[in-house]
Amino acid sequence: MDNERIEELFQSLGSVSIRKLFGGKGIYSDGVIVAIVLRGELMLKADEQSAGDFEAAGCVQWTYTGSRHGKLVSMPYWSVPDSAFDDPDEMAMWARRAYEAGRRAGK
Repeated sequence: MDNERIEELFQSLGSVSIRKLFGGKGIYSDGVIVAIVLRGELMLKADEQSAGDFEAAGCVQWTYTGSRHGKLVSMPYWSVPDSAFDDPDEMAMWARRAYEAGRRAGK
């Protein structure tokens, strides 16, 4: 996903910064990480308070198998509902949830 598309998707948050992260990209609003792009997939920040909303919308949480212990590790990032990519108002709602989760994580 190119930076222009990322900026378009997150325009509701105002200006975002995009930095290299985990071999992908980290997306920040006001210094708060709100999303990542990993292996071409956009994933939004979630937490205990918002994860249920992502799950209810059919989103998938980022998980991987740890190389040292072989156990499944769950990360606080979730896929974006497909419909949000074509609906700026819906994407704004999800972006706001991701921003709020990022702010809570920083406290």
